[in-house]
Amino acid sequence: MQTLTVDVFISADGWAGGENSPGYFGYFGPELEEWITVESARPQLVVLGRRTYEALAGLPEEARDAAWRRMSELDAVVFSKTLETASWPNTRVCGDDLVGEIARLKGVSDVPLRTMGSLSVARQLLDAGLVDRLRLMTFPLLVGSSGREPFFAGVAAADLELVGRRTLDGRVLLIEYRPTGRDIPRA
Repeated sequence: MQTLTVDVFISADGWAGGENSPGYFGYFGPELEEWITVESARPQLVVLGRRTYEALAGLPEEARDAAWRRMSELDAVVFSKTLETASWPNTRVCGDDLVGEIARLKGVSDVPLRTMGSLSVARQLLDAGLVDRLRLMTFPLLVGSSGREPFFAGVAAADLELVGRRTLDGRVLLIEYRPTGRDIPRA
């Protein structure tokens, strides 16, 4: 059985983006770049939602860095009810049941599964209990009222075990959790 890791980049107040926020919330540095390079080099099956896939596939040439090129070369599955084809090689579109297909892929894939962004996909997989690792790349800013896409909105309660933490570039916190499957303690 393969593992599924969900990677999400968020502000300290839980937003996955802001109206005026640049990529990486403007905190891109050499250690973050190295982390992205190392993670992208690992064997993996990339799981994306339509919006994330279209945003990445539609980046202009000048914005396509080595990490983008690597991601576009990996085997990937894009979940969408409306998208019919994908322009990236080794990428298929799946309009089927997300939860059922990911459960199947975890059982038959030769490599671990990983989502990046794709908030709706990540939330559904968390709620279904299919996530083995939740990695939050937390950037040191409060987006406040300009925030868009609150990552945790609508996510079911879950008990998490801290399995790793690391500071990148002296300011960005990478926190890795494992969902335990235990009930949440009640007062």
